[in-house]
Amino acid sequence: MYSCPTCGRDFDSHRGLSVHHSRVHDDQLPNRACDHCEESFYCDYERKYCSDDCHDEAVSFEGRSNPNYGGGKERTTCELCDQSFEYYPSEKDGVYCPNCVENASWRDPPVISGTDHHSWNGGKLTLSCDVCEATVERYPSAVNGEATLCDRECFEAWLSEEFTGDGHPNWLGGGTGSYGKGWNQVRKRALERDGHACVMCETGADELGRNPDVHHLIPVRVFVESPLLTIEDAHTLDNVVSLCPACHRRAEFGHHSRAELRWRAGVRAAPC
Repeated sequence: MYSCPTCGRDFDSHRGLSVHHSRVHDDQLPNRACDHCEESFYCDYERKYCSDDCHDEAVSFEGRSNPNYGGGKERTTCELCDQSFEYYPSEKDGVYCPNCVENASWRDPPVISGTDHHSWNGGKLTLSCDVCEATVERYPSAVNGEATLCDRECFEAWLSEEFTGDGHPNWLGGGTGSYGKGWNQVRKRALERDGHACVMCETGADELGRNPDVHHLIPVRVFVESPLLTIEDAHTLDNVVSLCPACHRRAEFGHHSRAELRWRAGVRAAPC
């Protein structure tokens, strides 16, 4: 027989008593004993200790009880002061005792310059500038396969030479040769119509020191490549405008539209 500790009612089985006590008295009866303090307690799953405190007191993580135990410390002699000391083999080889490690006065800083550097590959190379032939020094990592240049001036000179003609990334095959008949006449008429000044910025011949450029709105190469047209067909007054060199470059790169250039030339055009 099993008697209820709260109301005294008897039961034929411990299970019946447990169900009664939890339903009637709203409390679970102890079902296991703590391995440390031996106090009874209730738990739904297998558990050895009634609390974390009992677990910490019963289970040790020191020395051989630690799951990561590797044999403990070893003893050796410091290479500097000859004192005996202990160290963990898992950390590092025992070479210097803690006192010597903390005292940095005995240590020499590592030499990491010149040939003692881990990336040393021979030092600077002595080379000649490809433009002015002046002697320059460069690290191998700074030497590329294009050119050796001593300063900005030589770089600009080399760049101007290399990116001219078919060396330029926008090279389209060169010029169209002679502009043929009619070009000199239409050029003269365009300059007269535009007052010998740029139709965009109004820079004149006096300021430029020469006449402005005369730009074809529809490029000459379009007429050359067309089977139905000739190069002379490009030289009409409505297809040319006067531009200073700076505006001419912008027009060539599409920064000035043909419509705007035509409008500006039309404003300056003399009445018929």
